[in-house]
Amino acid sequence: MKFNFFKFFIFILFSTNLTFCDAAVPWQIGFQDPATPIMEGIINFHNHIMFFLVITGLFVCWLLFRCCVLYSWENNPTVDNFTHSTKLEIIWTVVPALVLMVIAIPSFALLYSMDEMLDPAITLKVIGHQWYWSYEYSDYNHLTEENEGLNFDSYMIAEEDLTVGAFRLLEVDHRVVLPVNTHIRVLVTAADVLHSWAVPSFGIKVDACPGRLNQTSLFIKRPGVFYGQCSEICGTNHGFMPICVVAVSLEDYATWIESKLELALKELAS
Repeated sequence: MKFNFFKFFIFILFSTNLTFCDAAVPWQIGFQDPATPIMEGIINFHNHIMFFLVITGLFVCWLLFRCCVLYSWENNPTVDNFTHSTKLEIIWTVVPALVLMVIAIPSFALLYSMDEMLDPAITLKVIGHQWYWSYEYSDYNHLTEENEGLNFDSYMIAEEDLTVGAFRLLEVDHRVVLPVNTHIRVLVTAADVLHSWAVPSFGIKVDACPGRLNQTSLFIKRPGVFYGQCSEICGTNHGFMPICVVAVSLEDYATWIESKLELALKELAS
């Protein structure tokens, strides 16, 4: 069978789009693949800004090169005598102002969309501890006798207990399960010191402050397993506070909630 280099090249070129990158990889430079509209907006805004940065950088380099060549001692031995140029001053004032305006408009749109809170169907409460996370599905408090609802602690799995293919420093014993295509409210706080609940694929980083509730919204567009970590230095084991969120269909989420509530009721009965 003859080897087709062209087909092989096309496969390598586009094969990266066949799978999503929902966890950090060695030597990663770019973003993780987006799973929410907010993260898509962040990546698009980043590309928007990079366009102007590259154009501005190339223009400045070209201008410096032209000045060094045209006004060198060999090419221009006589010094030009001029004090100012009104036209030039207008240009270098108006053009940067227009560029900043073009940058500011999508920036404000993204900023306001990140703070927008639509009618949430689910509320997830996140509590940071030294050095683990606690989660509470407070919508189901009324379904249990003691109004404890569904809550659990999430600890990092030690390296010696990892299964084959699991991520080191990212896997947890109890994962958060959330439905896709559903508006979710996330309340974040802390029980001791400052923490930060951050999941890159969601475009979320919310500080967890003791005695204060911070709120953000979440709308996951695709199923998957998404990883994050505490992003605020909180003590000795700060690097051992991973976050793992599993996004599933609404039907699978309802089944998971039902099984967890049944287990909680059995534990209360015993």
